[in-house]
Amino acid sequence: MSEPIKIDIWSDIACPWCYIGKRHLESGIASLGDGAPEVDITYHSYELSPDTPLDFEGSTVEYLADRKGMPVERVEQMLDHVTGVAAQAGLDYHFEKVAHTKTLKAHEVLHFAKSEGKQLELKERLLKAYFVEGGRVNRIDELVAYAAEVGLDADAARDALESGRYGDAVQADIAQAQAYGINGVPFFVIDGKYGISGAQPAEVFAQALTQVAGERDGAAA
Repeated sequence: MSEPIKIDIWSDIACPWCYIGKRHLESGIASLGDGAPEVDITYHSYELSPDTPLDFEGSTVEYLADRKGMPVERVEQMLDHVTGVAAQAGLDYHFEKVAHTKTLKAHEVLHFAKSEGKQLELKERLLKAYFVEGGRVNRIDELVAYAAEVGLDADAARDALESGRYGDAVQADIAQAQAYGINGVPFFVIDGKYGISGAQPAEVFAQALTQVAGERDGAAA
């Protein structure tokens, strides 16, 4: 194939299933071994909970119980379940550390990283910061530090965030999701025509990529 298979992913930093879905996609690609097609992955902004305060002072249990109106026992069961699924994907979630916040600034710095060819690296770093380390992904100083960790220029990252010049790009992604009818994330669009909703098993991604590669080979024959 001359062109890589494009994978567009709508995702939020504050979405536990998005990190799991990222791992499942990576596992699906890896499972194809030497026969894996070349892929071009792009992450798009999505705000899972626009009503989240900038700095919620409290635990994840309190956040979901108070703001979402869920019983505490149900919240605890849900978090235990997600933590278990994450562990199966090789992720070590610590919901007791999570600092709930709005994620728009995190999405802005991801657009900056995309312009510099480092979006995938920074996406991974921000997800780890949020779900494993309890990082504040709305604060410019911390976002600049994460950007620098993956090899981006700290001053350029700070300028991108302080100027807000990627704000429109973030909103354009969110608007595109609405136009597609996406009402939950992660949402994967394979080769511009196949949609996969949620953190599906690795085999689902492997099958989709194999199907697209086969269709392309058939069209080229």
